Amino acid sequence: MSIEVRALEPTAIWNCFADLNAVPRPSKKEERVIQFMLDFGGSLKLETFSDAVGNVIIRKPATAGMEDRKMVTLQSHLDMVHQKNTETVFDFDTQGIAMVVDGDWVRAEGTTLGADNGMGVAAIMALLQSTDIPHPPLEALFTIDEETGMTGAMGLEAGLLQGEVLLNLDTEEDDEIDIGCAGGIDITAVGEYHLQGVRPEYQCYEIRITGLKGGHSGMDIHKGLGNANKLMNRLLYHSVFEFDADISEIDGGGLRNAIPRESAATLAVNQTNDGFQEAFQGWVTILKSELSATEPDLQIALQPIAPFDFTMEPTKARDLLRSIYAAHNGVYAMSATIPDLVETSNNIARVKVSDGAIKVSCLTRSSRQSSKMDLAQALQSAFELGGYAVTFSGAYPGWNPNPNSEILKLLETTYKRLFTAEPRVVACHAGLECGILGQNYPYIDMISFGPTIHGAHSPDECVQISSVQKFWTFLKAVLADSPKK
Repeated sequence: MSIEVRALEPTAIWNCFADLNAVPRPSKKEERVIQFMLDFGGSLKLETFSDAVGNVIIRKPATAGMEDRKMVTLQSHLDMVHQKNTETVFDFDTQGIAMVVDGDWVRAEGTTLGADNGMGVAAIMALLQSTDIPHPPLEALFTIDEETGMTGAMGLEAGLLQGEVLLNLDTEEDDEIDIGCAGGIDITAVGEYHLQGVRPEYQCYEIRITGLKGGHSGMDIHKGLGNANKLMNRLLYHSVFEFDADISEIDGGGLRNAIPRESAATLAVNQTNDGFQEAFQGWVTILKSELSATEPDLQIALQPIAPFDFTMEPTKARDLLRSIYAAHNGVYAMSATIPDLVETSNNIARVKVSDGAIKVSCLTRSSRQSSKMDLAQALQSAFELGGYAVTFSGAYPGWNPNPNSEILKLLETTYKRLFTAEPRVVACHAGLECGILGQNYPYIDMISFGPTIHGAHSPDECVQISSVQKFWTFLKAVLADSPKK
């Protein structure tokens, strides 16, 4: 548990991470972790305050002999994605994360770990409380609500930061130096339907999809993982159009930035049409075959259930299934200039049908503004043709790469010296706060790096212990060689 984690090297980071993970910190509910960070800075007798939206800023003077260096802003976000396995009993609002050591990895017991971005937060905390690490003047920026809208970064006022260099500690491969990221926009389609009674000759069923890997809807979108909402839509489409089924409810996916791992639906099937269960098993066999390489643990169950009272009117059900079928999910375009970089994608993150209301939520990402809006408008068209009202919200900009950055040259040189290897200089298909911060602070030289984290935004999330050691060595060396004023 946390005692085992606290004994890991470097203990300075792991102890801070364990302290942080004892504090519930869901997005939109960061009051406790904000206070935790204010108390932490205050206990060190450092300049500590929060801004109007809840971001926390802590400043620490340079160590002796480094007063002539540029102030470095160290930035990570306080909130974490809350996802758990269906069978896991856990309350993210009241419980701290239960951590375990698994070989060279630390993971959680059936939930997300919070290494995204808790490892970055912990590293900054370790630097702030250190007494023997050489560093320039430091400014720690702990933002809120990164995972559900980046409202912390968006709400940070111009002129508040004093740093000239910004190190964002929120990437997930320890051999990467990130110089750009994707922007994003939320697309939400809503509609209504009339309830009709279940016809007497109909048998009621539940369909449940489980066992998918899920993952980060940006960083993992190219991996061919199953999307529970898309898979459920295929099963319901065949059921409705081939067996005259009526849909009662659908509840699939969760957070907009997580690839949906699970979905459940209830439907009623006309029993005068023979062969439904046999046909259903045939559809399951096809889906499992298609995803055998990427989703070996996929489970799809069909279970007869007690009769329920109401279903969707058939016309609305068919419109919904057609719209979701037409809506793009996954990679939409690859970058023509950066090898192997996804340029534009969409994640159909949430489908909720219940009590006469329909809501479908998507997150579209792109490093190119025009391509982002092209896909957003394609999705809008697919849902509007089905009769839905579509809104765009939560838009945030990408971060344009600067290959001539001074801090990039420093990081490349330092990495080569420490590890006798070339780092990978990349742009990522995730949303980093650098793009937003750069709007109000265009003069700050920004870069992003971090330890190796796998399975972010899913209960499979884990962080590599040896990678944290490498990251800590790299971060300390970068600060020791930080640029002069």
